[in-house]
Amino acid sequence: MRVFLKKKGIELSWRTYLITALSYMALGLFSSLIVGLIIQTAGEQIPAHLFIGGFLADMGSLAMSLLGPAIGVAVAYALKAPPLVMFSAVASGAAGEELGGPAGAFIAVLISVECGKLISKETRFDILLTPFVTIATGFVLASTVGPAIGNGLEAFGSVINWATEQEPLTMSILVSALMGLALTFPISSAAIAIMLGLDGLAAGAATVGCCAQMVGFAVSSFRENRWGGLVSLGIGTSMLQVPNMVRNPWIVVPPTLAGMMLAPIAVIFFNMESNAEGAGMGTSGFVGQIMTFSTMGFTMQVFILILVFHIVLPGVLTYVIDRGLRKSGRIKDGDMTIDQG
Repeated sequence: MRVFLKKKGIELSWRTYLITALSYMALGLFSSLIVGLIIQTAGEQIPAHLFIGGFLADMGSLAMSLLGPAIGVAVAYALKAPPLVMFSAVASGAAGEELGGPAGAFIAVLISVECGKLISKETRFDILLTPFVTIATGFVLASTVGPAIGNGLEAFGSVINWATEQEPLTMSILVSALMGLALTFPISSAAIAIMLGLDGLAAGAATVGCCAQMVGFAVSSFRENRWGGLVSLGIGTSMLQVPNMVRNPWIVVPPTLAGMMLAPIAVIFFNMESNAEGAGMGTSGFVGQIMTFSTMGFTMQVFILILVFHIVLPGVLTYVIDRGLRKSGRIKDGDMTIDQG
């Protein structure tokens, strides 16, 4: 069996599935949903009478809609899938994403690609059988695992909903931490925020928590990832750090603590608010900042609050906490290096 699996290019190891495959899954997400969101947001800020605004908005919307297929190709590439399996993974990713979000797409593609590799070039009907097995396995997994993931997201959302009903101090700390982690983990923080209809102070706390994750990781990992990482993590997605979190969970502590510390100050003392569309985005494409302006008004005071609580202080606090953990040996140089493709 080991000889057969090696012949098929299948390596049953946690590193292959939880490090390599997750790294490429994050790149697929970045290349579709995140970049698409940035393009769409830019287009929506251009006056409606200018053609380029609508063109960019439509372009971004199309890219965002192809999240599942992008994850399919990315994970298949990471697993060194043969051509027929890789191309069929597009359908597996689409089915998984539709029924279970990014996490559903990842699971559906991961297993369907390995099954496709097992059957690839084993019969005379390879051109029919290999795509069928890959797509069928992906669809079955999406249909069975997807709803469970969806139920898990609803349960997670109910916890956040409970947190929003607490007094402001507790609410802001909990919502900041939970939504920040949702942004970084392979689940859709934006979908959760919209599903719950987060608004007002709760959305403001969520935005701060999400910003702390993105800006925090961008700043604390600067020595490893330099300017490319600063941009990819700071205005792209902190999900690029998920494989590194599997290796060393301590790296998520600094940005999470920073968000928990800043959210109560922003909410209680400065009444920072946002809406559901911005609550789960952080600094991704600057959607969180644009929605904060839209909610609180386009004033210099709001601009300063956004600069301080969404960008400057999350970076500073995360850096300070990260330095402390590095000195204690819990985080080491290289722990946050990302694969930038």
